[in-house]
Amino acid sequence: MDEQAVELLSRLFKLLNDPNRLKIIFAVGKENKPVSEIIRETQLSQTLVSFHLRPLRESGILSAERKGAFIYYRLAEPALIDLLTSLGGVRLTQEGTEEEQDFPFPPMRFMRQ
Repeated sequence: MDEQAVELLSRLFKLLNDPNRLKIIFAVGKENKPVSEIIRETQLSQTLVSFHLRPLRESGILSAERKGAFIYYRLAEPALIDLLTSLGGVRLTQEGTEEEQDFPFPPMRFMRQ
């Protein structure tokens, strides 16, 4: 792997190193979400959500679209959710239902220790 690729991966992992940013990414999921819904789902303050949305947007992980008075965020690459859930061996549930999820990538064993 060349130096540029290593640097890009390093920057990605630095961005993902904050639990609040991961909460925001999982709250957005594979949908378009307004800031108010992200705040409700993460239970973080509006100030904290705004603080973390900026670097996620500037890095290209999230994209934003204004619709009237609201700004909607979405993942630029929705497969990021699949990667993150697979790496951590996390199962996502939809509205309280337990759906079995196939992992496109095998969960990392060290994450479960």
